[in-house]
Amino acid sequence: MAFTIKANGEMHTVDVDGETALLWVLRDVIGMTGTKFGCGAALCGACTVHIDGVATRSCVTPIDSIGTSEITTIEAIGATEVGARVQKAWLDREVVQCGYCQSGQIMSASALLASNPDPTDADIDEAMSGNICRCGTYARIREAIKQAAAS
Repeated sequence: MAFTIKANGEMHTVDVDGETALLWVLRDVIGMTGTKFGCGAALCGACTVHIDGVATRSCVTPIDSIGTSEITTIEAIGATEVGARVQKAWLDREVVQCGYCQSGQIMSASALLASNPDPTDADIDEAMSGNICRCGTYARIREAIKQAAAS
């Protein structure tokens, strides 16, 4: 079945089953490979994208639920003011080790700061819960979010 979705400001028509996860449409059909597959059950956060500005796990989001919503992926988040600040803070704080989870981490942090420009530690904990970093860079992630919020 054909679906037309708006991802990173561009329209894409894809011919997939309606139950196909948005993650696979983005990665395998459109070729946006920055969004990662982690667990396939919305538990790790590696697949996080924004749908109409809301951090969403793309591995469990069927393409037929997208409709006219706007999707933003890691490939385009740096074009937003908040996303650019988050990416800069990630570099300044040397957050990344292996890097696998970082696209999802950045997408969750950007959604948090877009909706709450001055988050408390509790706000950060809530927004980032479910984003797993196997390297354990959680302290640097928190520092980077605070830096991005302050800048």
